[in-house]
Amino acid sequence: MTKLPFVDAHVHLWDLDHIRYPWLTPPFADDGPNGSVEPIAKTYLLDDYRTDAGDWDVRGIVHVDAGADPADAAEETRWLQAMADREGLPSAIIAFAYLGDPDVDTLLAAHAAHANVRGIRHIVNWHRDPRRTYTPRDVTQDEAWGRGYARLSAHGLSFDLQAYPGQFAGLARLIERHPETPVMINHMGMCVPGEEGAWRQGLAALARLPHVAIKLSGIGFTHRPWILEQARALVLTAIDLFGTDRAMVASDFPTDKLFGSFAETLGAYATITADFTDAERRALFAGNANRLYRLGLTL
Repeated sequence: MTKLPFVDAHVHLWDLDHIRYPWLTPPFADDGPNGSVEPIAKTYLLDDYRTDAGDWDVRGIVHVDAGADPADAAEETRWLQAMADREGLPSAIIAFAYLGDPDVDTLLAAHAAHANVRGIRHIVNWHRDPRRTYTPRDVTQDEAWGRGYARLSAHGLSFDLQAYPGQFAGLARLIERHPETPVMINHMGMCVPGEEGAWRQGLAALARLPHVAIKLSGIGFTHRPWILEQARALVLTAIDLFGTDRAMVASDFPTDKLFGSFAETLGAYATITADFTDAERRALFAGNANRLYRLGLTL
């Protein structure tokens, strides 16, 4: 067990009695991008996270939009901000907004009015394989989506990018045009088995942009079951491309609980980075998330 301080850059909480989450609602199926999510389809709050985190020295957490019904996006933010005001966590909130909505400014302003909101996530994973795609088409190619993305900076918001590597070239062109909007790539860029070349090429295009960072998380989304050596190749490639100052370790709990325990998941990242310097590991496990998400924590 490492004694590293940990700022968890990607956490989800949900109260199924309070907010609607269509993806956590029966019927459940095994043929979607995550496989069946039935094992995690129950209320998950801070105490549940603390139990899972065990002996890890968690100093802060970044809550990322948890797939609530889009109509409940503003309510999710209100609920989380009240929690943060009461309990000191989450340290930051990444809220949901559909960027292609012509009235997206209204929702962005509503989110940004909350003290802990730092950014927006709009999951845009599109893949030709119907078992992997999250969306029926690639909305990132829509002019309306690009216009919505361009509005993030007006509200002081970053963007959490969850997409597939095949979309990265087009996204890199859009992201390059808006250097004022920090971007955090979710789950190491979602490398699909057999598409490693496209993944590395796509990540390299994004890594060339200094305002883009990457999360070391979500191993099991595309590799189930995952093993340490396979994870090692992905993690080290991501760090090699982005450097130890633009990569952040994250649990992605409880979603990654579908693929392994907290101890197994974080232990893998600790093992893979065991020969890094102490300063590099402290940056990867805590410092970078604290800085990039503007948390202001004393570590």
